[in-house]
Amino acid sequence: MSMDDIEQLLQESSDEIIEISTGRPDDDLPEWREDLPDVIPVMPLRGVVLFPGTVAPLTVERKASQQLLEELLPTGRLLGLVTQKNSEEETPQPDGVYKVGVLGNVLRMMRQDLDTVLVLIQIVERAKFTEFTEVEPYMRAKFEILENQMPKDDKVWEASMRNFKESATSLILANPNIPDEATQALNSIDSPSVLTDFLATNLSIDLPQKQGLLEETKVGKRLKRVQKIINNQLHIAELQQKLRAEVEEEFSDAQRRAYLREQLRAIQKELGEGEGTEEQVEELRERLEAAGLSEEAMGVATRELKRLDVIPPSSPEHSVITTFLETLAELPWDNLSEDHHDLDEAQKILDRDHYGLENVKKRLIEYLAVRKLNPEGRGPILCLLGPPGVGKTSLGHSIAAALGREFARISLGGIRDESEIRGHRRTYIGAMPGRLIQELRRVKTRNPIIMLDEIDKIGADFRGDPASALLEVLDPAQNNTFVDRYVDVAFDLSQVIFISTANALDPIPGPLRDRMEVITLPGYTTEEKVQIARRYQVKRQLKENGIKANQCVWNMASIRKVIEEYTREAGVRNLEREIGSVCRAVAARVAVDPKTKIKVTPEFIEEVLGAPKISRDDALDESEPGVVNGLAYTPYGGEVLNIEAIRFAGKRNVKLTGQIGDVMKESMEAAWSLVRSRAEQLEINPEDFTKYDVHVHVPAGATPKDGPSAGIAMFTALASLFANRKVNKNIAMTGEVTLRGKVLPIGGLKEKSLGAVQMGIKKILIPIGNAKDIPEIPESARKKLKIVPVSTVEEVLKEVLLKK
Repeated sequence: MSMDDIEQLLQESSDEIIEISTGRPDDDLPEWREDLPDVIPVMPLRGVVLFPGTVAPLTVERKASQQLLEELLPTGRLLGLVTQKNSEEETPQPDGVYKVGVLGNVLRMMRQDLDTVLVLIQIVERAKFTEFTEVEPYMRAKFEILENQMPKDDKVWEASMRNFKESATSLILANPNIPDEATQALNSIDSPSVLTDFLATNLSIDLPQKQGLLEETKVGKRLKRVQKIINNQLHIAELQQKLRAEVEEEFSDAQRRAYLREQLRAIQKELGEGEGTEEQVEELRERLEAAGLSEEAMGVATRELKRLDVIPPSSPEHSVITTFLETLAELPWDNLSEDHHDLDEAQKILDRDHYGLENVKKRLIEYLAVRKLNPEGRGPILCLLGPPGVGKTSLGHSIAAALGREFARISLGGIRDESEIRGHRRTYIGAMPGRLIQELRRVKTRNPIIMLDEIDKIGADFRGDPASALLEVLDPAQNNTFVDRYVDVAFDLSQVIFISTANALDPIPGPLRDRMEVITLPGYTTEEKVQIARRYQVKRQLKENGIKANQCVWNMASIRKVIEEYTREAGVRNLEREIGSVCRAVAARVAVDPKTKIKVTPEFIEEVLGAPKISRDDALDESEPGVVNGLAYTPYGGEVLNIEAIRFAGKRNVKLTGQIGDVMKESMEAAWSLVRSRAEQLEINPEDFTKYDVHVHVPAGATPKDGPSAGIAMFTALASLFANRKVNKNIAMTGEVTLRGKVLPIGGLKEKSLGAVQMGIKKILIPIGNAKDIPEIPESARKKLKIVPVSTVEEVLKEVLLKK
């Protein structure tokens, strides 16, 4: 019960209170003792000894004691209170209680609930219960009041009293847990018996000692016994104070901070601000210790844990630190997955997932063989280069399956913020690590295969240059100490296998390109596309559209028709899209009649997909002067460009159109100068150059074109135009031209050759410097093409110009 409850009960019962004997002389008797009953009810107490001169709030739970109070109050308020010898005993008998107790006057009784009664009792006198007359339902007993026996009032007694008060005051001052009001209460008591009872009530002594003080009626002896107890406790308090001072002097700063931190935690808990914080910090500490952090990272984590201890959970900084520590704990600092080194199995996986690409598979097997012989070595950074749809990304999945490693893909296309690679600094809410650290955290291993997809599509703006940030990541000599701005400690990336993909090398910055080994994936030939469609795509589309194999049967002619007349690409992405369109049309009929079985024929293809979108009979309708088949390489594969030139009366102006880049314009100017210089050899009237304007156009004007490889095609178009000789429509050419008439090597021969085959070209002219690249052209394409290396423009004209 609180002091406020006691004061309220006292106020409500003020007119019925019997005067407490604290202020009377020890030899005066109160009026209430003039008419006392012979027998009074007795209530046993557990673990407490009460002394006269006090007001005691008691919680009564025993049914017998509650019945005692209910039957007492209507007729009187006086009862006996005795202490049980065994506090565990539920129903004590007369021999289970002390014979000496106290008399109490009930001031107030209040029922708290069905099982508990709160009673306020004023303790008035010591009493000895001489005979217990009843035990059931509660004890009743005869009693006699024990009078206090005062000593002789002399100087010795006066000195003893003065010393007694001084000792008690010293004990109160030495004990910080006792309130200052106790000193005032002590000084206000004049009666020796009341003073001893007051101190006996408040001293921390065991129950038998308190019972002994209660039974002692001689005030002088009682005072000496209390004095002895006070002296012992005062000595202990002085020793504790001395030890506390010595310990405080020896407290280090760390211990003092720990002590203060505990106090702060207790305060936060009382305020409701520290709920679960301690458990959260301990959990984070255990996770960090189990994560195997580097020494540097563990030092940073320990420092942040100390900060987390003192920051309230309501602070935004608390969530920032917690997120950071969780990131550290979840990174795979020492978790490495075990590599599979079965090269035969790796070859089976590559063959299972990809048709063709033999040179690429060979290089990948070599790469895996080196990893098997030297697992700790720093392998090269691979870059898979090729047009869209040739299987670059899926090759990464196959390599991961062959090695038994986790696979993560990071799409770099269009990113312009350097923080995507290096992460944000932890200076604001919402900061996060870069994509590399996020993927490592997700795969939970330090040696996954990470595919950097579309590395040639990285941009740059005021937020930084992500391509430059990748220089450290893709350098095997320094990526073992990669520092993400968010984590801000070194993390080892040396065991990660990085595989990048790109459609073109030109957009990749030189320093970044220098760090990678380029593996070129050429476009597929028609025969390879047929096999890919038959083995993979048709089966996949049938499954995705819910069609059984016997409900939709494809033949080779149907697949070839889709390839040749409805798609134009180096890869097979559009091919699968068209196959999916046909399968959906079949699905619509099967859904109506499940018994439907359709054989996909070329006629059915045309019925579903409409008229052919691409004509591949030949590149040009007919041979004519000024029109030449050129070959170009784009990120989407090889293409045949029809370069057209016309002349009309004018003042020798030259115009070039068709989204032409600067390099291609310069090639045209070089070709124009070369034609004019060779006018005599070409049997051209020099005056024609002054009488005509020339317009050179490259169709497909919506597509940007650039590069020097159309030089000999432009020369041929201008030469045939002014010489008035037709150009063979079945021949295409590629090569850079010089002012001396030399044909220089170009790039992308493989892709250009495949593009020529797809357009029905029969012969191609290539620079003699590219003759060494002919073996790289797929054999199926070489069988359909006649490849003629040339070194000068005279050889070119000899091959392509028809007789007059």
